[in-house]
This record gives sequence, structure tokens and C-alpha cells, in this order.
Amino acid sequence: MRDHRFTVCRAEYLLPLADADRPRRIRDGYVLAEGETIREVGPYTPDTGSRLLRELGAELRILGTPHPGESDAIPCLPGVLLPAFVKAHGHDHEQPIIGIAKDEPLTSWLDHAVNPFTGFINSQKERLTEELGCAPQLATYRMARLCDIHYGITASMVHHCNHNKYHVEEVARANEAAGTTMIVAIGGQDRHYVRELLDRPEDGLKRLERALAIEGLARTSFCPGPDQLFSNSRHVLVPLKAWAREHDTLFHVHSSEEPQTTRWFVDEIEPGLTPVEFAESIGILDEHTVLAHQVNCGPRDVELLARTGAKVVHNPLANTILGSGMPPLIEMLAAGVPVAVSTDGSGSADNQNILAAARLAAQYQKAHRQDATLLPAQQLLEMITVVPAGMLRLNQGELAPGRQGDWIVVDLTRPNLVPTRIDNVMENLIWAADGSEVDTVVARGRVLKENGRILPFRDGSTPKGIMAATQTLSERFLEYQASAPEISGTGAHK
Repeated sequence: MRDHRFTVCRAEYLLPLADADRPRRIRDGYVLAEGETIREVGPYTPDTGSRLLRELGAELRILGTPHPGESDAIPCLPGVLLPAFVKAHGHDHEQPIIGIAKDEPLTSWLDHAVNPFTGFINSQKERLTEELGCAPQLATYRMARLCDIHYGITASMVHHCNHNKYHVEEVARANEAAGTTMIVAIGGQDRHYVRELLDRPEDGLKRLERALAIEGLARTSFCPGPDQLFSNSRHVLVPLKAWAREHDTLFHVHSSEEPQTTRWFVDEIEPGLTPVEFAESIGILDEHTVLAHQVNCGPRDVELLARTGAKVVHNPLANTILGSGMPPLIEMLAAGVPVAVSTDGSGSADNQNILAAARLAAQYQKAHRQDATLLPAQQLLEMITVVPAGMLRLNQGELAPGRQGDWIVVDLTRPNLVPTRIDNVMENLIWAADGSEVDTVVARGRVLKENGRILPFRDGSTPKGIMAATQTLSERFLEYQASAPEISGTGAHK
């Protein structure tokens, strides 16, 4: 199919989530992209369709097919059109380890699932490449892109740590092929981690410089992503933050995720300091610092986050499954701390269903605080669109002229979404959708999913082939585990 200069999409309901009027709900709305950018958005009328066809003609791609008897040349999709989702924290290496080392806390799960798997595909790369027809890392990263698109996520910040830190170009190539937008937070660690993965202070800086030298990237950028505050000393953190300031990038790190390790941090690693207090004491907290999780807060942490302008990404699926706890979300929001909701990696969350993550974030807080008024649907939708887009400094997250052309259409013909009306369409997305109803996905004006089907990537890989490679990787890893030595050494898991 040839490229068109313009793309138009019309749906039964439109939720622009635009800055001027975020609560606005439109019956019968449309969005028009010119190239990668939104040109028009708003209520649709027959005159709108006639004008677009007259002015744009053969340069216009029209999404959807007319229904029998429908006279309008621009069909109205039976769904809700809204900004594509933005994932502010995730990992693109975990899909093959879904279901492995469950019912364990974070640090033991890292040593029983993530570290063995990434080590396996690193050490067995040559053999696996021959079997798969591509590097196993590339196969894994392609699968992560497939899962994001399936759930309507078109932009993400990927925390690229463990053995993956040696394979930055592969994750960038997978992202470029998929057509999504990505910030790769390149990880590392110099203490309290698996010995073979420990860095010297200069190693992380060299990885960042090598990443900047990768040619041909249009949708991928890079920033420092030291893995955990417990696994990185000031000798690594301070130079990486200086690099981020020099290059005007974000700085992304895991913080205070698991209770036992957080207590250990305060007692033994940096005595008397919480991870946030430690980060503030060495000068790495500011408005461009993004902390993943921040579950187990000390008494001064929320105030320090608010004062420094640091941002937090809440990952309720992983936090509950791993038994890490839940952050003081309401206190953070009340203090003015920007908080986005995300999914973390599929190995800990078991999927990339960002609507389920938003729902769980609200369910927990409503029940725990016995207050049903907390976190209404509109606020939750903003926490997976507008808020993370601002956090990542991306020109998307809302539908307005001049914004990047990233949007989705959620199919409203599924039984669980009937009835949907103008007054409950936002609420149904959060409380009734199961996440699989995303019918159409557009990123930078390019269609990635249509009629519920993900289209082939630009490198020729297909969803069927990507999933088959992931299945093979998972099975080979299971065989490897039978005789592999047990790994131990991460955090408080010793």
C-alpha cells in the first residue's frame, strides 16, 4: 500500500484530551494528519467529509470501510477515538519470561528470571541467531513492540538494563521497524548486583556515546538509565546525571521498589538515608529525573520529590504481583508530584495492558483509603496519555493541531462495552474494557494496526513470525534452566 500525505479517521466518539478542554467528549468526531502531524481534529459533519475529499483527493487515506447503506465517503468507525497511550517505564526484554519465577519478591525474581534469561540469550547468541534467523535480542525486542501496539501504546521509555545494556542498537532497530517512538534509558550497575554485570564508572558513559553514534534513527533517542539506586554508587550516578544535563536528556532510575531492599539500603548501603534522600544529597534529583516505582517512601520523600520537581512512574501490576507494595499515590498527587501510570516489563506485570494498570491503580487507592471519589476515569486516562507524554517531553498525548499524529480507536461493539454512550465513554474505557479492544493504532500518521490486525513491520517481520520466534526462545530458555547454575547476588537477595 502506497504512502498517503494525509490520513483521516472518524469514529462514533472522540476524546481529544486537549489542553484547552480536557473533559470534552465529542459525538461523531474525526482527526486528520498531514504526514506525522495532526492538522485538524473536532466534530464531524457531512460538509467536513466533502471538503476533505474535494481538497485532498487521492492524497487522502481514509481509515475504515463504509457500512452497507452508508452514504458518507468517510466511514464512522464504531468506536472511541482518543490519543494513543504513552508508557513512561518498561523493559523490552521480558516477554519470553512470562510466568517464570512467579510468587517471588523483586530481587529473587531478578536472579531467577531476568538475569538468567538475559544472560542466556547473551551467551547463546550465535546458536540462537542461527535457529531464529536474527539475533535473539532483536527477536525479543520485536515482540515487545508487537505487544505495545496490540494494547495501543505508541511511545515508551524503555529501561534497558542487565545484559541488555550491551545490545542497545538492537532495541533501537526494533523500534524503528515497528514505527513507535522510544527513549532508551541505558542501564548499568556498579554495586550489589550479579558480579558479571558490574561496571566501572566510565562504562555507562561510553555506552551512551556509542548509542549516539548509531546512524539512521528517526524515532529513537537515549538517556542515562542507571538500573537501581541500590545498585549504583555516587561514582556512577553523578557523572551520568552530568551527562544528562550536558545533553539535555532525561535521567531514569528505579527507586525504592522492594521493601526489604529499601530497608537494607537505609540500614547498610547509605546508612540513615532513603534512596530519595541519597539521590537528593548527591544532586541528581530535578525536573528531568524520572523515578520508576518509588513504592516504599520514607517520611521526607514525597516532600523532596515535590521540591526538586522529580517525576514518578507508578507500575501497579508489577508492584502487586511482586509483593512490593503500592506507593503513597494520593499524597504524591496532592503534593504536586507528577505521576504517570505504566506497565513495567511483561515478565513482572505479565502483559502490557495499560488500561488494566490504570484501573488497578484506582481500585487499590479507592479500597485502601475507603474513598470511592479518588482517581476518576478522566484523571486515569490522562495518567496514561497526557501526563507521561509531558514527562517524556513528547509532542503527543492529546489530539490537537500541531501534535504528533498518534491515536487509537477502541472497538465499542464488544459485549463488555455495550452500552456505551457519550456520558459514560471515558468510564467504560477504564472500568469495562479488557484492553484487547484496540482496533486501530496510528503512530506519526502511519497505520500500525487496522481492523484489529497489526501490520508487518518495516523490516519485513510479521506478527506471526515474531510470535513464533518468542515461543522458541521461551522453550530454549526452559531447556537451559534445567542445568544452569543458580544466580544470586542482586540487592538484598544474597
